[in-house]
Amino acid sequence: MSKHEQLGLNKDQLLEMYDYMLLARRLDERQWLLNRAGKVPFVISCQGQEAAQVGAAYALNREQDYACPYYRDLGVVLVFGQTPRDTMMAAFAKADDPNSGGRQMPGHFGGKKYRIVTGSSPVATQVPHAVGIALAAKMRREETVAFTSLGEGSTNQGDFHEACNFAGVHKLPVIFYVENNKYAISVPLNKQIAVENVADRAIGYGFPGVIVDGNDVLEVYRVFKEARERAAKGDGPTLIEAKTYRLVPHSSDDDDRSYRTREEVEEAKKNDPILKYREYLLQEGILTEELVQAYEERVMKEVNEATEAAENAPYPDPETVTRHVYAE
Repeated sequence: MSKHEQLGLNKDQLLEMYDYMLLARRLDERQWLLNRAGKVPFVISCQGQEAAQVGAAYALNREQDYACPYYRDLGVVLVFGQTPRDTMMAAFAKADDPNSGGRQMPGHFGGKKYRIVTGSSPVATQVPHAVGIALAAKMRREETVAFTSLGEGSTNQGDFHEACNFAGVHKLPVIFYVENNKYAISVPLNKQIAVENVADRAIGYGFPGVIVDGNDVLEVYRVFKEARERAAKGDGPTLIEAKTYRLVPHSSDDDDRSYRTREEVEEAKKNDPILKYREYLLQEGILTEELVQAYEERVMKEVNEATEAAENAPYPDPETVTRHVYAE
């Protein structure tokens, strides 16, 4: 039996996951081009982490659960319902940006209808928010599970430790997700934490810590499905650490050549999660070379249409500058 059959995933679901991963990559690549052309101000990239993000979000209940993602989680928010057009509106800071109406930096995801809770620039502040949602769900006896993600560098913030401790004590339905891409901006892992794995910290909070290959979308889906079932049953939180790699600089303002070699990055590209998943789907007969090309063409059409729509859309009316800041 194939791995996806063991997980209960059918052909349509497998292809939908591939579609989300490819869409995240192509949107991200386009935003870098727009940034270098001086058209969008800032990019914070998902490249290399698409499997970690799509596999996680796909295992959640998008009609019941809440996401408190971090700034790199384009793959997560696409699965939760944001569109390429939404993504580009945010990149261009246009009035139709669903995250903030053009008021926040790109990557500050949010939207009530998507069940995505608004994020902020200080890292790890989303983690206690997810725990609060989980506490409310437990008090209301709802089967809602809260999901929150962060980079491994953010696990050194007080917010993370306090949130994990509280969730562990009260056995709350929350999944803490660390996308360990090896660098906190320019700081390598061995200068961030004294233990080998972030997941090793979970024992101190009284719940399981799970390590997963973040380049394997199906393996990520598996551990998330188990963690969600555990949380929904009332068995409490899980800390999941995806071992992944950021294939591009930390952001469009970063020069990663100052802290890692080109050889290291090129070596990491051999484990590109999209190529890895594509190869699996080809071997299983789910994808064909013709389908691969068809997906590329369709995704690029979506990216082009979203770019054009956002570029031509209006900016927020200056008279609305105080909206959501002061009561009206």
